[in-house]
Amino acid sequence: MFQTYPRNRVWLTCGAILGCLGVVLGAFAAHGLKSYLGVGGDEWTAKQANWETAARYQMYHALALLAVGLLAARRDSLCIHLAGAAMLLGTIIFSGCLYALVLTGQKSLGAVVPIGGTLMIVGWSCLAISVIREPRTVE
Repeated sequence: MFQTYPRNRVWLTCGAILGCLGVVLGAFAAHGLKSYLGVGGDEWTAKQANWETAARYQMYHALALLAVGLLAARRDSLCIHLAGAAMLLGTIIFSGCLYALVLTGQKSLGAVVPIGGTLMIVGWSCLAISVIREPRTVE
């Protein structure tokens, strides 16, 4: 009766959700963020740049999580799941803190952003290791 959710589908689902939210947040930035914040000039330019960076990196990692999910379906390994976890957590911290920085103006959030970036790097490194360790198949 009770089926477990395959672990590779977790990464596919997370990638799809991050991608969807990336589009929603990008659209919000294009159509409502400026009036929501009520800022202009240089302040708007800086906030817009931070928001765009957050959305761009979120979308990159949404696509990367789809790749993690597809690779995990082929070969389930600890390293591929570490890649997914590091990328997901890194994206939440990196993009989330940038979004929050823009919305709240709390400059201290900028100090947390590099932690997310470091986790993203760890995720990409684990992904590379997983691909390198992939056994070769002869067709």
